[in-house]
Amino acid sequence: MNVMESSPYEPFVRGFDYVRLASITAGSENEVTQVNRCLDAAKACNVDAMCQRLRTEYVSFCIRRGPRADPCNRSKCHKALRKFFDRVPPEYTHELLFCPCADTACAERRRQTIVPTCSYEAKEKPNCLTPLDSCRGNYVCRSRYAEFQVNCQPSGILSGTGCQKENYAACLLAYTGIIGSTITPNYIDNSTSNIAPWCTCHASGNRQQECEHFLHLFTENLCL
Repeated sequence: MNVMESSPYEPFVRGFDYVRLASITAGSENEVTQVNRCLDAAKACNVDAMCQRLRTEYVSFCIRRGPRADPCNRSKCHKALRKFFDRVPPEYTHELLFCPCADTACAERRRQTIVPTCSYEAKEKPNCLTPLDSCRGNYVCRSRYAEFQVNCQPSGILSGTGCQKENYAACLLAYTGIIGSTITPNYIDNSTSNIAPWCTCHASGNRQQECEHFLHLFTENLCL
């Protein structure tokens, strides 16, 4: 199988460094014979003109190297991601981001949906209060995080969705709304469906409880 067939961004990325593109590939030979809902979602996106165009756009920004050998320009990557999730219908974006997986190849493709080496990961994890405070200082991020808090609030009792408002669709929409912000969450690995922002609550001082409340909204949330 060639690089374009195995890449999570095939077959629409043209003219890039395929060696670097292959380094973020999520595909495998097994995808040819196994059901891979994430691969199917990528193919469906490629058929839709807007989904393909805006996905191509954010991938191009999120794999493009910046000055001084930086992996990418994170601010441009985040801006392109926000544009994609804001303008493309949920029938495409949700299939890409929340596709169910039964093997690690599929799960890795799902994890790579937002190109984590640029949009999510860093050499070291900051304290969660740093991106949270940055989000609170930005009107758009603050508003979207507030929507996420309301719509993804877990229920205190067992329910059909685990969501306090019993509206799982609203939670997923609110979740995608914070992708491309300073608190961008993602799947933490390719062996589970656990999600978290790229941060830690170590050394939170007298704001430890606040930090843990923020982090647990992702890591210990039945609604998600």
